[in-house]
Parts: sequence; C-alpha cells; structure tokens
Amino acid sequence: MTKIAKRMKAAYEGLDRNKSYGLEEAVKLIKSRATTKFDESIEIAINLGVDPRHADQMVRGVCVLPNGTGKDVKVAVFARGDKAEEAKAAGADIVGAEELVAEVQAGNINFERCIATPDMMPLVGRLGKVLGPRGLMPNPKVGTVTPDVAQAVRDAKGGAVEFRVEKAGIVHAGVGKVSFDDQKLVENIRAFWDAVSRARPAGAKGTYMKKAAMSSTMGPGVKLDLSTVAAEA
Repeated sequence: MTKIAKRMKAAYEGLDRNKSYGLEEAVKLIKSRATTKFDESIEIAINLGVDPRHADQMVRGVCVLPNGTGKDVKVAVFARGDKAEEAKAAGADIVGAEELVAEVQAGNINFERCIATPDMMPLVGRLGKVLGPRGLMPNPKVGTVTPDVAQAVRDAKGGAVEFRVEKAGIVHAGVGKVSFDDQKLVENIRAFWDAVSRARPAGAKGTYMKKAAMSSTMGPGVKLDLSTVAAEA
C-alpha cells in the first residue's frame, strides 16, 4: 500500500483538484500521470441533469469512436444460416443459435458485446436475467438487434461503445488508451460527448451536461472545462 500511496501522491503533484482544465490540457495531464507498466485505459464520466428513475429521462445510446477504443472486444452473435455466416466473416468471435443460448444459460459468458438478428429475439429474450445485469442484452436502440449483423460486428470491433445513465445521473465510457496520440483521444472524447448530447431525453429540464471528469485506469481524476469539450463537437 505504501508504494501505491507514493505513486498517487506523485500523480497529484502540480494538479489542482478544484480547477477545470481545457480538454487538450486534461489529456496531456492524464497521460503524463499514467505511470503503470501497462497501457492504461482513459475514461470520461459525465454528470447529467436527469433523473433516470423517470422513463422520459433515461439516457442510452451507442457511439462509434473514430479512433477505436484500443481494446480487442470479444463479440457474440445470435444468428442462423446466412446471417451466421455473415457474422463470422465480419469477425465475430462466437456465433450460434439454440446451442449458444444453452451455453449462456449455463453461465458460460465469454464475450463483451452481444448482437442478435430480430428473428432470434424470442430465444434471446429468455436470457434477460442473465445478460441484462451485465449490460449485454441486445437492444435495437443501440444497434445490437439488427438484420445487418456484419456491420454491427464491425462497429463493435472497430470502437463502438454503449452508454447508459446510472442511478446517480452519471454516464461513463472508455475512450481510448494512454498510448493513443493526443489528437486521437480528443477526437474520441468529442465524438462521445456529441453522442451523449444528442441522446438528451425529452424529459430533461435545465442544464443537461452538468459536470465532466477524466482519468486513466490507475491515475487521478481531472475535471473538464465543458466549453472546451463541446467546442468542436
């Protein structure tokens, strides 16, 4: 614990916790303070002016990051026949129908994104209690229930991130890796910001995007000056 405390103390040196930094400066600060031996992920968290307990204030969507996430995402597809072959050709890691449903019901969930063709949903619907709590249940609103499984697989592999507001009104996502070029991170963050902005629900009143902060996996959080995030969105 002593080593961790020393590392974090060093990471916070010169960082004003009460200051909101411009996006480009925040990216540089976070990258310079990511000192672990692995390639840390960079995440953004946005505090929204919504109450997700009300159906008309739910925020949910998907954003395809222009420069990807830097992660190798394992994708499962529920499909049959030609659609199953299309999914395999697009790079899906796991493809199946009844047999895949049985595997998931048995607790074998070896994937991070789940896609289904519309005709498979009567079967996949049985998995709601298993996939739902893990945020893996296919949903047409985020493009994971679709006849175009090939494009959905390519999007998932290429940098699509799903987002859903939590009980406290916060939405967050991984937007890249420390190893990414600064400009690529800025582009990804602005793309995500734009997607969340466009997902504003009808029931949201007053200020929608209230606060935002960024951090790396093991690094300190940095508050963002919201005007610089949206400037080129």
